Amino acid sequence: MTRRIVTRRTVRSPKLKRAWTFAVVSDLHNGAYDDVLETMRTVDGILLVGDLFDRHGLAYARAAQFLLDAPKCAPTYFAIGNHEWKAENRAEFWPLVEKSDVQVLDNRCVSLGDITLGAISSCPRAEINLSVLDELSQAEGFRLLMCHHPEWHEAYVRGRDIDLTLSGHAHGGQVQLFGRGLYAPGQGILPRYTHGWYDHGRLLVSRGMHNSIGLPRWNNPCEMILLHLAPGEEAYE
Repeated sequence: MTRRIVTRRTVRSPKLKRAWTFAVVSDLHNGAYDDVLETMRTVDGILLVGDLFDRHGLAYARAAQFLLDAPKCAPTYFAIGNHEWKAENRAEFWPLVEKSDVQVLDNRCVSLGDITLGAISSCPRAEINLSVLDELSQAEGFRLLMCHHPEWHEAYVRGRDIDLTLSGHAHGGQVQLFGRGLYAPGQGILPRYTHGWYDHGRLLVSRGMHNSIGLPRWNNPCEMILLHLAPGEEAYE
């Protein structure tokens, strides 16, 4: 089984009136998830930050099962990643998403009590829809964004009134040496954004739940993030 850890992250904000816990699932790539299923039953929501299945392998049986299992654990919200966008067999897989109880946030926002949750969908850069970022920046409460690509943060998100962006895609840099990743899609060699906190806590990048086909990891375990949001003076832990 793929080595996977559960990483706990906490954000405190005066905009929050109650505590929330979310399971952040990124880059599952049609991989196994039985080891974290019980943990997902304890959360207020599950945030799928793209790449639920793997377009290179064209298989999606476990991803399809996740679409059934996750909403039974907690309300589940899905941001579209590059593998969903580019998949040759999207016409086969996507109807399973639409039939599931997973809520797809395709460039749109939803209100979750004192949280406004938005997602910007993966697509070619020339087609990026920034209207969701404008909408989220003006929303009430704590503003939480799912954006599969961490490299988009600097170009499109930074400077906007968005409290926290969740990303994946970088797979932790695949191989970690001295705390630095060696390669990430969209960023190339020695990527800037691989895992953990960036931009003074405004960006949180997941190492991802699984690998893409043919890309090994070293010193870089897969992870699911347990994200705790709580009232209080602003802090990122």
